[in-house]
Amino acid sequence: MNIFSQSKILLSTLVLGFSACATGTPSIEAVATSETAELPEIIVNAQAEKPFAEHKLVLQLSNQSRQTDVLDVANNLIKNYGGPEYIDIEVVTFNEGVKLLYADSPHLDRVASLVENGVRFSVCKNTIDSTERRTGVRPELSPHADLVQAGVARMITLVEHGYIQIKP
Repeated sequence: MNIFSQSKILLSTLVLGFSACATGTPSIEAVATSETAELPEIIVNAQAEKPFAEHKLVLQLSNQSRQTDVLDVANNLIKNYGGPEYIDIEVVTFNEGVKLLYADSPHLDRVASLVENGVRFSVCKNTIDSTERRTGVRPELSPHADLVQAGVARMITLVEHGYIQIKP
């Protein structure tokens, strides 16, 4: 949330507070709670974890050959913006991209390092289910992988809530 958005929210809160005193309308806390109740849990959690993040980014990974590119972009952006508290990044994997988060991935050390810096990694459950049907074996995932029903739907939700989507 940038400074303009924060100022706008503060001004709106003050106006609501003054008008609530005069008219008996709901309290500021009730209005704020109702606004966050409409947001998906992942967005509320991200805002709570990174209240000073001015940049919100979703990195799409659907091709196994782009794994290092996605990891490099996430790492470089954290450095560029002055630290993990100033940028909110989620890597959404689907199709062949989910292999980044397999338990035997050669990139798990880098994934763990990025997780320590606040990057989230989502795995498309539809892709995992399809792989299991095709091979007869369910892939074992890294403990850093958050399973979501549909990777593309997750990206849409994030974009609808102000995230910029990039496909390295």
